[in-house]
Amino acid sequence: MSKSLALMPIVPRGSLEAYVATINNIPLLTAEDEHALAVRYTAEGDLDAAKQLVLSHLRFVVHIARSYNGYGLPQGDLIQEGNIGLMKAVKRFNPDVGVRLVSFAVHWIKAEIHEYVLKNWRIVKVATTKAQRKLFFNLRRNKTGLNWLTADETAAVAKELKVPEAEVRRMEARLYSRDASFDAPSDSDNDDVFAPEHYLEDNRYDPARALEEGQYQARQEDLLLDAMTSLDERSKMILKRRWLDDNKATLQELADEYGVSAERIRQIENNAMKKLKTAILAA
Repeated sequence: MSKSLALMPIVPRGSLEAYVATINNIPLLTAEDEHALAVRYTAEGDLDAAKQLVLSHLRFVVHIARSYNGYGLPQGDLIQEGNIGLMKAVKRFNPDVGVRLVSFAVHWIKAEIHEYVLKNWRIVKVATTKAQRKLFFNLRRNKTGLNWLTADETAAVAKELKVPEAEVRRMEARLYSRDASFDAPSDSDNDDVFAPEHYLEDNRYDPARALEEGQYQARQEDLLLDAMTSLDERSKMILKRRWLDDNKATLQELADEYGVSAERIRQIENNAMKKLKTAILAA
């Protein structure tokens, strides 16, 4: 289906009004015609049947896409993403289930539009988990003004969506926030313009910091070597085999070598760790 449908005008070009007028002139299918076309596609792989199913439902995509106007994204892009969802729905539609294609396709159309909104509404993602996405779209739909939710409203939303109230407050803060550029405007001559690049520094390659970290690391290694000398040979070897070798030994492997239980090896290891910690802190 993808090769044929890829050639279809699913992307609104030119005037959006002309596109809408064009697809509104495409006849709707009766339940019998829709079923017959779906059977032809699923049973015979008839791509022309799939194309007719998609074309006859494009007007429903426009209707759904218009409900997302409040996100400030191009209407044509929203429709395009919804059309992709419609095509996915046609590919997965089972005519023998007994439901109309439009009812089945709503989920796929909205899923594609949701994904597009979340990727393009902000530079930084505001919702990553399934619960956060549900909360994001519910808050956007239910907020009627610019005022923050009251405590009672927050509790009601949290109860309805079965999420903690703290999660509702965090998502609301993300909705109110705005992206900020790291760099100052290139055409600005105003000394009062204050951008993150003016106060955020990258100190990873600072020579003084590198020297300090190197000296600290060397000091820690010296303390560890001195502390290791206070251990008996068996404890020292067990720690070395368990933590310092490239191919670290398991408790059972060491138990077999020393002829004791794995639990006994674990006890020796823990006691040795405690001695090391005491020796290093006392240095």
